[in-house]
Amino acid sequence: MRLADTPEEAAFRAEVREFLRKELPAELRRAPSDILQGELAGGGIEVNGKLEPRPGGVGFRPLSGGEAEWRRKLTERGWVAPSWPREYGGAGLTLTEQLILNEEFAEAGAPQMTGDMGISMVGPTLILFGSEEQKAEHLPKILRGETLWCQGFSEPGSGSDLASLQTRAVRDGDDYIINGQKIWTSHAHKANWMFMLARTDPEAPKHRGITYFLVDLNSPGITIQPLVNVAEMHAFNQVYIEDVRVPAKNAVGEVNRGWYVAAATLDFERSGIGASVGIRRGVEGLIEWAKNAGNIESGQSILDRNPALRYELVDRYIEAHVARMLSYRVVYLQRIGQVPNAEASMAKLFQTELSQSVYRTAMRTVGLYGLVWDKASPYAPRLAQYSRSYVQSLGATIAGGTSEIQRNIIAQRGLGMPRD
Repeated sequence: MRLADTPEEAAFRAEVREFLRKELPAELRRAPSDILQGELAGGGIEVNGKLEPRPGGVGFRPLSGGEAEWRRKLTERGWVAPSWPREYGGAGLTLTEQLILNEEFAEAGAPQMTGDMGISMVGPTLILFGSEEQKAEHLPKILRGETLWCQGFSEPGSGSDLASLQTRAVRDGDDYIINGQKIWTSHAHKANWMFMLARTDPEAPKHRGITYFLVDLNSPGITIQPLVNVAEMHAFNQVYIEDVRVPAKNAVGEVNRGWYVAAATLDFERSGIGASVGIRRGVEGLIEWAKNAGNIESGQSILDRNPALRYELVDRYIEAHVARMLSYRVVYLQRIGQVPNAEASMAKLFQTELSQSVYRTAMRTVGLYGLVWDKASPYAPRLAQYSRSYVQSLGATIAGGTSEIQRNIIAQRGLGMPRD
């Protein structure tokens, strides 16, 4: 695996850095001290009161101001969707160029598009499986930020065993009538479209008889129920679907073969390079804070009073670089035409468990002040972000496939161990 850039890659990296230096607005740039809380907040909003169910689609807000201008600049270069072919408005970058772009954006604290499901999941899926009508309708809107997508896969009884989903879609003329419930739907309260799976043939084996649909969340019969997590953040939702009419033309790929379309959707953006760089920058921000925080009268920093923390912080810093190497490995295997199943699981497993270790270290660094939850308190280090990030990190090893699932994939596909 080659780590050094070729001359062409080095030139592209320099181009990206110069673009970020000139064009990235200061108000959109995230400092290392903001990384720890932000990486796991998942775009959630802090909740102070009770949230009520509401119709789908009403929370969508088009981009405006600095965010809209930033997206326009990226769109001009195709960098909103760097992996998309040029004919669809992307940049057609190689896997290595995509890695460099994501890496440099993460280093600069720039907003990245990898968290936009329209860019990273729906768009590539439509390019592979969508009809020409679907591509013409949705791809330009995704690029312009006129749609925000959420994923309707998990259900209350179908999480890890997704193929057991029970949401039903019944053909009725030119439409399907869909009934069911989705859960853990990230950003559904902000989205105006959802890509989802529904069972169209209940008699077929469970991995068959499933169809992949594009659903307008403004459709009558859709209700969004907010889910507030233990950190008092609202990012997840339940979505209730009652007699919702979806045009048959919104089925992506073959009817009853949606499981295989969904598998392709989940394969996109697997390296996690942005997350690994974000963790490292967060550790650097924590180290800087620990160096400067302490007793003003004695002049001792936290590290002076507790030298053992130095070793723990060094461990986290080294582990962040290990996470980066695992991300490089995933991209390398993709570049030579291999499918990095076990390697992608290794990267995901290591990154999420590392994030929890980082937050535990952060809590030990701030000591009893980590118990302060009120951001307005003068006793809350960094506006209580370490306290909140620690609590938020509890779900890191569940979201996107639990650590147990990742270990099973590593054992079976990486080590060749039997299932039983």
